[in-house]
Amino acid sequence: MIVVTGSIAFDYLMVFPGRFKDHFLSDQIEHISLSFLVDEMKVVRGGCAANIAYSLALLGERPYLMATIGCDGGEYRDWLAAQGVDVSGLRLYPDCFTASFFVNTDLDGNQIATFYSGAMSRARELSFYDFPNPHEIEWAIISPNDPQAMVRYTQECRELGIPFIYDPSQQVARVDGEELLESARGARILIVNEYEHELFRRKTGLDEAGLLGLVETLIVTRGKEGSTIIAREEGRRAVYAIPAVPAAQRLDPTGVGDAYRAGLLKGLRAGLPWPIIGRLAALAAVYVLEHEGPQPAPYSREEFVARYERTFGPEEAVRRALLSTSGAGT
Repeated sequence: MIVVTGSIAFDYLMVFPGRFKDHFLSDQIEHISLSFLVDEMKVVRGGCAANIAYSLALLGERPYLMATIGCDGGEYRDWLAAQGVDVSGLRLYPDCFTASFFVNTDLDGNQIATFYSGAMSRARELSFYDFPNPHEIEWAIISPNDPQAMVRYTQECRELGIPFIYDPSQQVARVDGEELLESARGARILIVNEYEHELFRRKTGLDEAGLLGLVETLIVTRGKEGSTIIAREEGRRAVYAIPAVPAAQRLDPTGVGDAYRAGLLKGLRAGLPWPIIGRLAALAAVYVLEHEGPQPAPYSREEFVARYERTFGPEEAVRRALLSTSGAGT
């Protein structure tokens, strides 16, 4: 079983027909007061946990979604269930709204965002101890969520011996170094993007060696430059450079990282080696980049495998993981 924790939200997507960098004055950085006029806005289903779970379902898994929604989230919950996501752990709170993500993207793909927590702030009320048999959990991912919930979940995973991925993402900017250190401690994997990696290092005072003393594997995503997987393997440092998959079109970067994490979890559950896991993650990510919104148009596993082989070459392990009955999730 794969357990996905994190936010469920409605995303308000806007595009600024210019470049943010052209409007920031270096000598006025302490007095920013800007408004970016946009021509249109789209409202789509989103939230890190829901995005990850959705892409996992496309890849043949049936992830268990441990998250919270508000009074306006019932239709979203039912839609996720119809896509193959286990929503039995999804708790609806009728006295508040579902979280909301407001993001503005410029012509270079840079983003400025604001997140309203809503029902997400109640995620701290959920617990891994509520599972009848937590030892059946093969992987859990602690993705951006209510900060107290994230601290609780990582602690519970350590106590229960659940292998977990710590994915602080946007919350790196919110929490302090001590909390980041405590949450990452014991994680099988810490995953961050380049900017978050540097911020994480500055807040905790740890270099790469120090981070690898906390976690088994560090993954840094680098946008169009791909990603880097740095793992401790038999007492040595192993580095895998994963290229980005060429996109047929680049429509919207929102949620690309969440799909990457879905591909990562698929490969981990199948027991694949790091280079293949990284390529699966990169391919899952590009489907989002080619789509408006964080949840790509449905694709079949056969289509996914065919594209993998066109991009990276034939790989029998990938065919087994994606297409065989034993490789599909339950």
